[in-house]
Amino acid sequence: MTSCDPGRFDPNAAAQPGRGIFGLPDSEATAAVVLVPVPFAATVSYGAGAETGPDAIFAASRQVDLYDLQFGRTYERGIYLQAPDPALLQRHEMARPLVTRCIAQGGTRPGDPAVAAVDAAGAFVNDTVQAATTRLLGLGKIPGILGGDHSVPFGAIAACAKAWRGLGILHIDAHADLRPAYEGFRWSHASIMDNVLRELPAVGRIVQVGIRDFCEQEVETIRQSGGRVITHFDLEWQRRRYCGASFDSLCQEAIGALPENVYVSFDIDGLDPALCPHTGTPVPGGLDFGQVVHLLVTLARSGRKIVGFDLVEVAPGDGEWDANVAARLLYKLCGAALSTR
Repeated sequence: MTSCDPGRFDPNAAAQPGRGIFGLPDSEATAAVVLVPVPFAATVSYGAGAETGPDAIFAASRQVDLYDLQFGRTYERGIYLQAPDPALLQRHEMARPLVTRCIAQGGTRPGDPAVAAVDAAGAFVNDTVQAATTRLLGLGKIPGILGGDHSVPFGAIAACAKAWRGLGILHIDAHADLRPAYEGFRWSHASIMDNVLRELPAVGRIVQVGIRDFCEQEVETIRQSGGRVITHFDLEWQRRRYCGASFDSLCQEAIGALPENVYVSFDIDGLDPALCPHTGTPVPGGLDFGQVVHLLVTLARSGRKIVGFDLVEVAPGDGEWDANVAARLLYKLCGAALSTR
């Protein structure tokens, strides 16, 4: 057999047609990491398009080289992307016009039936993702959720919190996402961590990194959380680095506050917007790619276990750059999680 034989997998060759994500030949049965695409982004409040993120990441993943400097032969353990559940996209297509209308009129109004319909769609996504994640955990897989907006991993976090009481969340984001029912929608993308705090008492701690856009109410929620939320504001990290702190010391401090079992929730807008210009709510500042990799390596080498993760808010726009970056970030997340097993 030669390396160009489509029946043989060569990790050093170009991705072959018909293969799975990253050009890998894995099935769900053989893969240690199973990715669940969730093409739902109904509640985004500025830029749109994150529902197409999973497809765009899949296409871009075929250009990712498979040997990883930090995590080695990640591909050997297997990564598999499930087919999307068409019912999730149907819920997006039903709910998104309702949200758009509400935003255009200046917000939701009391008794507006659109709110109940959108909240029901969000609850359906939660139940579907939780069931999918619970099944994968029962099979011994590491679940990874591909959004979609940042509302979609709630069900995965719920499933992981049930399996590992006291679960910690490493939340990388430009936004604190602690707004209660943002714009009137209970399961808003801007309310994911507020919903975790309210609905999932088994989550012991949320450590936030990259945060640089938030309202006063969210700051108060952080202050009143009794240490359940620890937020590392982006500008504060910048100031400390200007005053001589190393980036490594900041990462060690953040990771040190997490419990043994960790779920990573990664909103792509936690990055410098030069790396994700089409994401729905880009904010100046943020982490560069190398800094994110160092943070993940710090977590992976800390002795903690990454039990699951998500990557959300990837909106490809009219080019390939956002998905290009996201596919490489996804491979790092897989490698980090696998290295803790």
